[in-house]
Amino acid sequence: MNASEFMKFKNWAVAGDVLNNQKYAYKIKMSLENAGFNVSGMKPGVSAKGVYQSLKEVPHAIDVLDLCINPRDGIKVVKEAKELGIDKILIQPGAESTEILEFCRENGINAIEGCALVELRKIF
Repeated sequence: MNASEFMKFKNWAVAGDVLNNQKYAYKIKMSLENAGFNVSGMKPGVSAKGVYQSLKEVPHAIDVLDLCINPRDGIKVVKEAKELGIDKILIQPGAESTEILEFCRENGINAIEGCALVELRKIF
């Protein structure tokens, strides 16, 4: 499976600074929403309308996790994703780490390094 194939799935969560319109997590979340995806934001320690502190709080099924967060925090999010059975993670540039990639490989998670914004441009 590659990043383009992830776009076939409509239920997403974006982990990162989804409330700051200067950050990629925000831009990705808004772009997915505008393209008709069912998407929620997730940022540890923050709770706001449409933004959750953990993946467990997201009120819909998550097909794909878009990881747009510092890898130090990202590994915790990836471990929570595994607990919830999320097996597709799109890792944005800068969010990757050896630890995250190894964890995904060892736990049967399809982790692809790529960018949702690039993939959306291919569709629309």
